[in-house]
Amino acid sequence: MAKMHADDCIIVAMWYTQLGYKPNLVGQALVRTKRDFKIGAILQSAETPTMQIVLEGLRRAAEELRVSGVELIIRELRGLDEELVLEGIEELTSLGIQGLAISPNNTAELRQCINGLYEQGIPVITLNSDLPGSKRICFIGMDNYRAGQTAAGLMCQMLPDASKVLPLTGHLNNTAHNNRLNGFLDTPNQQNSHNLRIMPFQPCFDRDDYAHEITQHALRENPDLIGIYVASNGQEGVCQTIEEEGRKGKVKIIAYDLNEPNMRLLQSDSLNIVLDQEAFEQGYHPPFLLYEYLMHHKLPEYALIYTDIAIRTKYNSDLVAFTNHAHALK
Repeated sequence: MAKMHADDCIIVAMWYTQLGYKPNLVGQALVRTKRDFKIGAILQSAETPTMQIVLEGLRRAAEELRVSGVELIIRELRGLDEELVLEGIEELTSLGIQGLAISPNNTAELRQCINGLYEQGIPVITLNSDLPGSKRICFIGMDNYRAGQTAAGLMCQMLPDASKVLPLTGHLNNTAHNNRLNGFLDTPNQQNSHNLRIMPFQPCFDRDDYAHEITQHALRENPDLIGIYVASNGQEGVCQTIEEEGRKGKVKIIAYDLNEPNMRLLQSDSLNIVLDQEAFEQGYHPPFLLYEYLMHHKLPEYALIYTDIAIRTKYNSDLVAFTNHAHALK
């Protein structure tokens, strides 16, 4: 499937803000064309706050599609584990699913498995993280490379010339994490800018204890370290270390996802910027697109459906606004 340029891809957030999209209207329309289908969904790193928001999107879709005779079977996995994913796919196919939404690892075996499902007539949509080169019918999530570029540009604006910055990533076999890291690393070179001295990246595997240890070592070995980029999870461990080392306010931190822990870190001035990816939409829309494909043999309009890259600070990320937004979606 040919990869499309980001500018050609629809931004899902616009469905709410510009087109007046109403989820309950979709559910009502589907009632009129009821037909039984069984769809599976597999979420990895389901224990993280962001994937919990994705999960809420899936659950909302399940409620709305149920009236149309669609059963959505959700499997939640801790961490990234290819073997568990493959076992989950085998289980769901044995239950008779006709479509699958999945947050995948980027591995050859999983790519082969998804290609096999496609050949069997079971369409697959990847969400949150993509699996390039596979026969998935589309991907829904952030343009993670461009998000990494955005983070680099913001870091350049926040810090003086020749500032030392530590990048942290999560899992090396996660496409989203790698693309965010690569976008961040590539951008200063593309701009011929020398105002970031980027240290070798460190993987923390989405664990705050690992991030705490890495940050503590980096700060003690590099007193001139004044910027940290967290490309996945681990920001709570980073912020805790900075406070323990007496460096709060002196080290700028950019992280991802507007969830409740990150809102509190923003409000306490522990985090400076969060790049949000509209996680709810990433869970909500794949089941509807799979239903459309199964019901009407209609492919998604785009192979890459990018959610927005929203820049959040303490001034536009308070808990009241977040709660009101969540209620507006219900």
